Amino acid sequence: MQVLGKLFDFYVKASIHVALAVVAFTCLTFLFLNIPIDRHLLFFIFFSTIPTYNLIKHLTERPLRFFGLLSMRRATFTLSLVSLVIAGYIVPGLRRETLLTVLCLSLFTALYALPVFPRRKNLRHVGILKILIIGAVWSATTVLLPVMEVTLWNSWDVWVEFFQRFLVVLVLMTPFEIRDLGSDPSDMLTIPQRLGSVKTKRAGLWVCLLFFLLTFAKDQLMEMEILGKGIMGLSLAGLLIFMPQKQPPYFASFWVEAFPIFWAFCLWGLTGFI
Repeated sequence: MQVLGKLFDFYVKASIHVALAVVAFTCLTFLFLNIPIDRHLLFFIFFSTIPTYNLIKHLTERPLRFFGLLSMRRATFTLSLVSLVIAGYIVPGLRRETLLTVLCLSLFTALYALPVFPRRKNLRHVGILKILIIGAVWSATTVLLPVMEVTLWNSWDVWVEFFQRFLVVLVLMTPFEIRDLGSDPSDMLTIPQRLGSVKTKRAGLWVCLLFFLLTFAKDQLMEMEILGKGIMGLSLAGLLIFMPQKQPPYFASFWVEAFPIFWAFCLWGLTGFI
């Protein structure tokens, strides 16, 4: 049991789980926009997410030790290095527009993690900007990148999907923001710090409703998508309503991040029945 516990801990803390969540979100984009799956891109997103998130975690915990990356756990460092090499090997197979977008997203990620401002350690310490950057980066990665690989990025439906994904990510961030309410500096002014936990959850419920209603703004709407977005909206609302006051270990880092994986498996299974 101890071995399984250590493997599970590594799976979560080494960002494998969050990388699968990003891939799952990308699969939902292929499904909802009815575009062919690009496995090349899925592998790139998976292997590039692992070192990116591990680096962000490292810089968050040790902001002044950017060049001391060897202080990272050896297994995590090795996984990150191998994943980075694999992602680099995949890069030549991606379109130029996709790579330019990846470059822009990397810049935003750097501003989020690196101590580049004199009064603030980084943008992570600016509450509102923090959630906007995270939402935009996740949405661009999981919606715009797969679309750019098939050159459909100027479609109205793409931007509806992008905004819906942004709203979903904001809701999924709520448990993390509430969890960190006691440890975040008071000057971060996160949404829970501004509104309190109860009002933040209520605001999240309105976001869930807006997310679902936006589905009907699409030009091309499939029955499967209405059902899928309904499942997503209801499960997000359930997350907010039944979120425990005191979160147990791995609640946010595993169970909340597992939502996109659950949705992907659930909706790909439903496509065979609709």
